[in-house]
Amino acid sequence: MSNQPKKNVSKKRITLIDVAKDAEVSRATASLVLRGSSLVSSATRDRVHASMKKLGYVYNRAAASLRAQSSHAIGLAVTDITNPFFAELVISIEARMDEKNYSVLMMNTSEDLDKQERFLQSMHGYQADGLLLCPAPGTSQDTIEQLKLWQLPCVLIARHVPDTDYDYVGADNIAGTTMAVEHLLSIGHQRIAFLGGSAQSSARQERLTGYKKTLQGNNIEFDPSLTVESPVSRDGGFAAVKELLQLSAPPTAAICYNDVVAFGAMLGLQSESRQPGVDFGIVGFDNIADAALVRPALSSISIPPAQIGEAAARLLLARIGDPAMPVQRIILQPELVIRNSCGFHR
Repeated sequence: MSNQPKKNVSKKRITLIDVAKDAEVSRATASLVLRGSSLVSSATRDRVHASMKKLGYVYNRAAASLRAQSSHAIGLAVTDITNPFFAELVISIEARMDEKNYSVLMMNTSEDLDKQERFLQSMHGYQADGLLLCPAPGTSQDTIEQLKLWQLPCVLIARHVPDTDYDYVGADNIAGTTMAVEHLLSIGHQRIAFLGGSAQSSARQERLTGYKKTLQGNNIEFDPSLTVESPVSRDGGFAAVKELLQLSAPPTAAICYNDVVAFGAMLGLQSESRQPGVDFGIVGFDNIADAALVRPALSSISIPPAQIGEAAARLLLARIGDPAMPVQRIILQPELVIRNSCGFHR
């Protein structure tokens, strides 16, 4: 019996030529099938896919990217995937990108600038074809300028970065809070608070602007004690509303930075034996699916995240196709959806 070690047997890598030969088509046809081309008949496509599966062919995306100078992937950075707003937005983006055979590489930045920067560097190294970015609070103009130097097409979502000239898709935040304040005034509230969000968030700044202007337009003096920053979470809303209730002249209603903060605020009211919609009016922002399901059902400024995601995906695809096209800003108009949480005429 021989004591010599067995030779390593290297398994031959299956190539696209092997697939084409097995499927009895040209390599060019197999390549068209791989790219999802509509030029190939369904019967031929099925035959090529069957050969890929049979032979165990694995698409070498890195090599293809080097050849085509395209990764056929885009990066997507959101700030809090646990927020249903972003979950709904991500689903709509992935659906649109999947139609165009793009892979979506996602990062949850948790509002952390360092995590965001690492993700942007990774997308540059990966040679992503484009980027959809909801910027973390404090994102600087320098960050956006770096993307331009990298020639990485980017669309900002929901929040913009001041003094930058970049594609953007978001809601008319000023119009949204204007609707909410006017409705609360119309049913008798005079002491109206604004809860939640970071002072560095462009969305909060715009919503706060609409809040202030509408109060002042109705001859109500702006009271800074009625605006409370908080994490964009249920815990943040819970703590913020309890802080407001400690004021010597507490508000009777609040507009919340988003629906998740509003859910927390309603829990905070209940912990103080106050009933949302009866003892205190609450209006959210976003109108996520859960807004209609909580009790009391949440009144909210509706800016459907699926619409924002769809518009952002379409704009990024257009930017990838034509890098020289003019910068676009798509501003979606909100709608006030009145349910039970804001209360009745006082």
